[in-house]
Amino acid sequence: MENILEGRHISKYFEKPERFQVLKDISLSVGKSEFVSIMGKSGCGKSTLLYILSTMDTDYEGELFLNEKKITGLSHDQLAHIRNAEIGFVFQFHYLLPEFSVLENVMLPAKKLGRKSSAEIEHDAYEKLKLLGIEDQALKQSSRISGGQKQRVAIARALINDPKIIMGDEPTGNLDSKNADNVFNIFQRLTHEIGMSLLVVTHDTDFAKRTDRIIYMEDGRIVDHHA
Repeated sequence: MENILEGRHISKYFEKPERFQVLKDISLSVGKSEFVSIMGKSGCGKSTLLYILSTMDTDYEGELFLNEKKITGLSHDQLAHIRNAEIGFVFQFHYLLPEFSVLENVMLPAKKLGRKSSAEIEHDAYEKLKLLGIEDQALKQSSRISGGQKQRVAIARALINDPKIIMGDEPTGNLDSKNADNVFNIFQRLTHEIGMSLLVVTHDTDFAKRTDRIIYMEDGRIVDHHA
């Protein structure tokens, strides 16, 4: 299986209040159209690892590869471009801009990337909203829709540049079980129908059990892999 994302011997230290090793020699990979979850107690380093894998944190030891190309050591600007073009993010909080419409929120990362005309981006944004069953909300202000709908809009926004991988940090953490289930089903369709890879940090055991593979972390190490 072709690897979309790979981390080799990733270690990370916090320097304050005293030097502390938060990640200890972590190696992992996510294959094409694989849906992987990361689980572990609070403080085990899951989110820290995700921030490194997503290129947002560059202060680590080890090597990171995206699409089998090494991206460790690239400049801030190069990484920002890679993040926008090739990685989609879905967080626990949707971070939508409340004064913008649903459609405008979804279009933002594509406008930033600047590969397409405004009309093309708008068309793409409608397609993503349609995929998630909320195209009827497109022109509403994003502050005026429900929590479950907001998370779907956040997923549509993550998809707008057709990334190779979607990363999620507790993407169902704020949702009731029905909406959490909806999000899971959407993610599963993305891997099965579009061939996208997913890497999701979660506390939700039911969610994790239904993914292709669970990576368990403890005290800054990977202790187990379960398919």
